[in-house]
Formats: sequence, structure tokens, C-alpha cells
Amino acid sequence: MPYAHLKVPAGTLTDASKKKLQDAVTDAFAEVYGERARPNTLVILEEVADGGWSFGGTILTADILGRS
Repeated sequence: MPYAHLKVPAGTLTDASKKKLQDAVTDAFAEVYGERARPNTLVILEEVADGGWSFGGTILTADILGRS
């Protein structure tokens, strides 16, 4: 079963955007593995709370990412 676990900053996607992203990932797996993969593709979209990211030891917040 193809599996994708996507993590995005919380509050940055609408419900429609989430579906669009999940559909695009499913489409990509189906393109590579064939249509037989579509009904078995699992896509998890996880929203990470503000401050729940770090890069190079720096905590990334909405202010740093320019989303305040």
C-alpha cells in the first residue's frame, strides 16, 4: 500500500486545499504505480502547531515564517 505522511503548519490550509493536496499525492502514486494503487493509497495530512517545527536548532513560528 502506498503511504504518504505530510506535515504542514497548522492553520495554513483550507479544507478544500487539504483535499487538493491529498488528491494530488494520490494521483502521483497512481501515475507511478498504476491505477491499481489508487484505492490502496493512504495519505495522512498532519497539522503541526505553531512552534512545533525547528530547523538547524531554530524554532520556527508563524512570525518567522511570515504568517502572523
